[in-house]
Amino acid sequence: MSIDHSRKGERGYAAKARPVGFQRDPIGLAPYAVHERQSRGRLVPEPLSPTRTLYQRDRDRILHSTAFRRLTHKTQVFIYHEGDHYRTRLTHSLEVAQIARSMARTLRLDEDLTEALALAHDLGHPPFGHAGERALDAAMAGEGGFDHNAQSLRVVTELERKYASFDGLNLTWETLEGLVKHNGPLLTGEAIGEGPRPVPQSIVAYCAKQDLKLATYPSVEAQLAALADDIAYNSHDVEDGYRAGLFTFAELAQVRLAGYALADVGSAHPHLEGPRLLFEANRRLITAMIDDAVAETSARLRELRPGSADEVRHAGHAVAAFSEPMQRELAALRAFLTARVYRHPRIMRIMTDAEGVVTDLLGLYRRSPEALPPEWREQTRNRPAKSYARHVCDFIAGMTDRYALAEHRRLFDATPDLR
Repeated sequence: MSIDHSRKGERGYAAKARPVGFQRDPIGLAPYAVHERQSRGRLVPEPLSPTRTLYQRDRDRILHSTAFRRLTHKTQVFIYHEGDHYRTRLTHSLEVAQIARSMARTLRLDEDLTEALALAHDLGHPPFGHAGERALDAAMAGEGGFDHNAQSLRVVTELERKYASFDGLNLTWETLEGLVKHNGPLLTGEAIGEGPRPVPQSIVAYCAKQDLKLATYPSVEAQLAALADDIAYNSHDVEDGYRAGLFTFAELAQVRLAGYALADVGSAHPHLEGPRLLFEANRRLITAMIDDAVAETSARLRELRPGSADEVRHAGHAVAAFSEPMQRELAALRAFLTARVYRHPRIMRIMTDAEGVVTDLLGLYRRSPEALPPEWREQTRNRPAKSYARHVCDFIAGMTDRYALAEHRRLFDATPDLR
């Protein structure tokens, strides 16, 4: 059901004067964009704000959440203590939001919804990035596994506990839909992992309360946030990998997309080297990916000619995408990064040790509830035994890298250095 913007629907706010220039739907939105007046609203009804749209409030709640602050000490690729200049989950999320919002403006989408989705997309990541996720998924194999997208939904619908009237952040249907489905429909689960797997039980359980229409595509805003994620990590992993000394410019130049960027910089600035060459090449790489995504998405929208966000959802295919040539170039770049960065022996050794830290913690907390901090131990009272493992998993998933290491040192005789 769409929200009611009448005086009755605003529950007293309509009587107050609107600030000059305030628009519930930003001026100039395309017909295929998400329009606030068509929102399906929030699970727990709330009065409308006289100064902010629904999606501005969603973005602000995400920014002020505890889970968002924790991202500053969660691994992107390199552990936080390896250097101040490497990306963390927080700086990665901010870069994704900047790219997503820029593209949304070009395509006349709701920028605030796009930004909210970009900022929230990694809230469910555990400590140590994908290494922590692998460890939790393996340890929870008999109890539904672990998926960071599903955990993001748990964070914003249950685990954040600040508001008097509800658990979570009580975000709009459109934000929750985009958070769950930004990689595509969830049927057999291809969008949430490598190969078919069941839709996580936490998503299924939430949809029993508020149906997120898992079988359809999400809005263009959500699809665009997913592309911005690809653009951000492909570019900054190149930068961070080079800074870490994992490859040279000559080796990077063998990847055609990066080679074009390096050649363009060399032609314009033949004597440039080091950090300046790296930055100039990387900004060209980002521009190439953004330009391609905007051009391909615009072409698909012209062909589909959707008159509403719902027509995008039922298109049967992604509307926001890279072109096929760019997809091939990005596949080559990702293969290079996989071989030279993600599976570099140094990174693999550190991440193997990190998986061990997470596995150790989950095993000990499950055996010994008294080892949990008091507030988490208190929450185990009157909790069904079968849900205790998920409770422990939620606790560990919320940890930062440094807190996980500190807890491991507190509870175990030896803790790996992760260097």
